[in-house]
Amino acid sequence: MAVDLFAPVTVGRLTLPNRIVMAPLTRNRAAAGGVPQAMNVEYYRQRASAGLIVSEASPISPQGIGYPGTPCIYSAAQVAGWREVVAAVHAAGGHIFLQLWHVGRISHPSLQADGQPPVAPSAIRPAGEAITHEGMQPFVTPRALAAEELPEIVQHYVRASRNALEAGFDGVEIHAANGYLIDQFLRDGSNRRTDAYGGSLENRSRLLQEITTAVCAAVGADRVGVRLSPENSFNDMHDSTAQQTFNHVAGLLADFGLAYLHVVEGDMMSGERQLDYGAIRNRFGGIYMANCKYDLVRAQQALQSGAADLVSFGALYIANPDLVERFRQGAVLNAPDPETFYGGDEHGYTDYPFLDN
Repeated sequence: MAVDLFAPVTVGRLTLPNRIVMAPLTRNRAAAGGVPQAMNVEYYRQRASAGLIVSEASPISPQGIGYPGTPCIYSAAQVAGWREVVAAVHAAGGHIFLQLWHVGRISHPSLQADGQPPVAPSAIRPAGEAITHEGMQPFVTPRALAAEELPEIVQHYVRASRNALEAGFDGVEIHAANGYLIDQFLRDGSNRRTDAYGGSLENRSRLLQEITTAVCAAVGADRVGVRLSPENSFNDMHDSTAQQTFNHVAGLLADFGLAYLHVVEGDMMSGERQLDYGAIRNRFGGIYMANCKYDLVRAQQALQSGAADLVSFGALYIANPDLVERFRQGAVLNAPDPETFYGGDEHGYTDYPFLDN
């Protein structure tokens, strides 16, 4: 039987009231030290009618930071700040996962301890510029991680996952998309290693497999999602055999019993969509969340055709805290203001109007 966006769905150990997901959205509005603050609490509380909220990406360690003002999940103060956010979402009847983040080469020495270079699978400088506290600066050539450093990074994901549950989150999403560290290992444009973490699909997938194994062991596979972006060129990414690569990755992830797989379908830079995402969905076999430029009509079509089980919305959720109700009524949507997406205060963050305002 065909389902729509407003039908309930079981995701891991949760029963969600609808299939409308708030996608992870970097907003650069955390307090000093990566600690969530009062306006972050209000922002997420306003959007708690989503079937599920996936939090903005949160660095798992100081090394994982790549942008100013991002909330983190490795210190007691950060956990305490997130606990206030989660409590507000739960009090409003919502569900929320935290997205686990290590940016890898998409950082800058000014954001790293002692001005160290960012780390990556290989010493390949991405094209483009880093966002720093001093403004835009060219990316630098990262330092290639030694294989013996990777177990510690895996443990940082474990610590962050446990911290997320301590803060009250319903689960965690491993960010393996959009040109950040795990994605850098997965795709051959950024991974030129010749050891056990490079070359073959099995080797390039090894770090993701190790992180997923460890996080599932720490918090339970039914509390874990993974996000992928098979053909997204954001952050100077590409893969020579993207369909083959991500069919393999989806098949690997099928064995874990995850809560869901979250896929950025297409290239959010160009808008092109060339891969067969049905093949990726079928290889995974579990709950599949689609993302990238979906609107109400396209989302309903995806659910009714069986192409997805949930759909996540990004910019629409920035501007429409009551997106579920607006979709339900077929109401006009607020237009998002890109000028206020990143950084700043409550303007363009918690002051978008609700239908009844």
